[in-house]
Amino acid sequence: MHETLEPSKRSSARRVSLALFIVNVIGTIIYVVAASHSWAIPQERGLHSTTGEPFIWALFVVPILAAFTVLNLLWGAYICFSRRWRNGYFWLMSAGVWLIAVWIDFAHH
Repeated sequence: MHETLEPSKRSSARRVSLALFIVNVIGTIIYVVAASHSWAIPQERGLHSTTGEPFIWALFVVPILAAFTVLNLLWGAYICFSRRWRNGYFWLMSAGVWLIAVWIDFAHH
C-alpha cells in the first residue's frame, strides 16, 4: 500500500524516525561507556568477580535501558498504529544497534 500522506508529512515523519535513530545510537554509546565501569580488568581475567560488580553494572545501566526501552516501545507502537511501515526500518536498525552494544558489554564481563 502507498502512504496517502502528503510529501511534507511523509518527510517530517521520516525526519522524526531518523532523529530517534540518532538518539538511539547516542544512547548505545552512553550505555557502553556506563557499562564499562563494571568490565573485568584484563589482568584479572579468570579470577572470581568481586561481590559488588553486578550492582555497579545495574546502577549505571538499568536506568539507561529502562528509558530507551520505553522510548522504543512507544516509537514501535506509533509505527504500528499509524501504519508507517517504512519508518519501521529505522526502528529495526535501532534494535540492531542495541544488540551490538549489549554484545560488546557482555563480551567484556
